Amino acid sequence: MLTPEEWEAVRLSLGVAARSVLVSLLPAVAIAWLLARRDFPGRTLLDALVHLPLVVPPVVVGWALLMTFGVRGPIGAPLHDWFGIRLVFTTEGAALATAVMSFPLIVRAVRLGLEHVDRGLEEAARTLGAGPLDRFITVTLPLMSPGILAGAVTAFAAGLGEFGAVITFASNIPGETQTLPLAIYAATQTPGGEAVAARLAAISFALAVGGLLLAELLARRMGRWLGRA
Repeated sequence: MLTPEEWEAVRLSLGVAARSVLVSLLPAVAIAWLLARRDFPGRTLLDALVHLPLVVPPVVVGWALLMTFGVRGPIGAPLHDWFGIRLVFTTEGAALATAVMSFPLIVRAVRLGLEHVDRGLEEAARTLGAGPLDRFITVTLPLMSPGILAGAVTAFAAGLGEFGAVITFASNIPGETQTLPLAIYAATQTPGGEAVAARLAAISFALAVGGLLLAELLARRMGRWLGRA
C-alpha cells in the first residue's frame, strides 16, 4: 500500500501530465498544420525550434524556463508584478515544463496524421463550395484525429516521466511539485528508501505502458472508424 505522500505524488503526476497536454494540444495542432501544409520563410527554423526539446538536455530546457518565467525574467516578471502570477516552483510551473518537453511529441504525431490525409477529399469539398474553415472542420480534422489522439496520449505518458525540466524549473516540493519521478529520486536519496522507490517505479512503469498501449488502441480504432465512414 502507498502512503498518503506517495499517493499525492501519483496524483500530482497525473494532474501535471493532464494539464501539460491541455496547454499544448491546440498550439501543437496549429504548428503541425503550418509545418505540413504551408511553405513560408523560416519554416525550417520553426521546425528545428519545435523539436529542440527532444535533443537538448531537459535541464537546459528547465534553465531556459527559469530565466524566462522566473520572477525576474522577461515574461515572469510582468506576470508576477502585474497579475500576481508566479510559475516558478509551483504546480503550474511543473505543468509548463512538462508541456514544453512533450510539445514536439504532439506535433510529430499530428503532422504524421496530416500527411496521411487524402488531399483529394479536401479538394472535392472545395469544389462543392466548402470554405477553408469548413474543409478543415468537416474533412481534415476528422481524418487527422487519430494522430491528435495518439499524440495527446503519448505526450501524457511521457509527461508522467518528465524529470530534468521539472526539477530545474519547479524544484522538488512535496505536495506541490514532487511528481512520481521526483519522488523516486527523493526516495533513492533517503536511507532505507529502496522499497518506496521500487513501489513508485512500478507505478510509473505501469502508467507509462498503459498510456502507450492506449495511444495505439485509440489510433487503430479511429483508423477503422474512419475507414468505415
